[in-house]
Amino acid sequence: MNVRLIGIAWIAGAVTLSLQAGFAATENRTVKTESVSQTILKSDPPGPAKLPSFTGDPKAGERSKSPTNGGAVHPLAVSTSASPEIIGKDGAPMVLVPAGEFVMGSDKGDEDEAPPHRVYLNAFSIDKFEVTNGRFAKYVEAIQSEPPWGFTDKETPVTHTDRPVRWVNWMDAMGYCLWIGKRLPTEAEWEKAARGTDERVYPWGNDPPTPVHAVYGLKEGGAETVSVIGNHHMGQSPYGVQDLAGNLYEWVMDWYAEDFYSSFINGPAINPRGPGEGAAKVQRGGSYINTPYRLRSSFRTKSDPTEHDANVGFRCAQDVQKQP
Repeated sequence: MNVRLIGIAWIAGAVTLSLQAGFAATENRTVKTESVSQTILKSDPPGPAKLPSFTGDPKAGERSKSPTNGGAVHPLAVSTSASPEIIGKDGAPMVLVPAGEFVMGSDKGDEDEAPPHRVYLNAFSIDKFEVTNGRFAKYVEAIQSEPPWGFTDKETPVTHTDRPVRWVNWMDAMGYCLWIGKRLPTEAEWEKAARGTDERVYPWGNDPPTPVHAVYGLKEGGAETVSVIGNHHMGQSPYGVQDLAGNLYEWVMDWYAEDFYSSFINGPAINPRGPGEGAAKVQRGGSYINTPYRLRSSFRTKSDPTEHDANVGFRCAQDVQKQP
């Protein structure tokens, strides 16, 4: 068995143990079976004419036209009461998201964002920034994993060390998080970290994005297309988490099911973990090639967990230990 297969087997086993130990669901689950014969990408619903795709990426088209990076600047709605920071085992800053309820989903987006429903989450911590090339390079070296595209000549992690790593599939992302003693955030955790408790549309508020908020509306290009971490603090969430809109889509823990939210019509969801199985993993946040419609904090898309894409990265999360 070669090193790559050993690494994947180790990740799969670790994921299973992690799920069994820490993520037992406390609610009924709805499972939707989908084909895995090819990468599964989200289609926009019927409506007004779609914008043309910036590239051949099916994720680039949007349902309705919104301001792009050249649009007018709108009043900002940035929270000034970010949560306390801690330093994770990989040296990355993390922020605390306190326990409590929030409203997840939207009735103003796609069908799989509805219905809006109350969710209770235990306290958790989440990376302030997306995992960078520099941090991921240490993981590649430590476990002798097959590196993402662009790492083979070691140029990317050296010259673009502070840019988010991309071309990573779900297994790569989960493997890194487990290696460093963390995990991927659940879909519910990601959305709460992005929108807080006031049902805001974007992490910074309800005003449409501008270049000071996020990276979006661009054409596919080189590594310079993706912004270095910390360059868009005006787009931070109520808890101080940055780049949750634009730059790169982000993998989360959950399997995708279009009608999963309908499970919680009659009562709040408590620490939901998504369906028990599926064919695609959820991605959140939109990317540099998308228009504002997909930068909304309630927007959902999906992809095969083995798929590598140029506009997808990730960040990690971890449980908060209860005090005795």
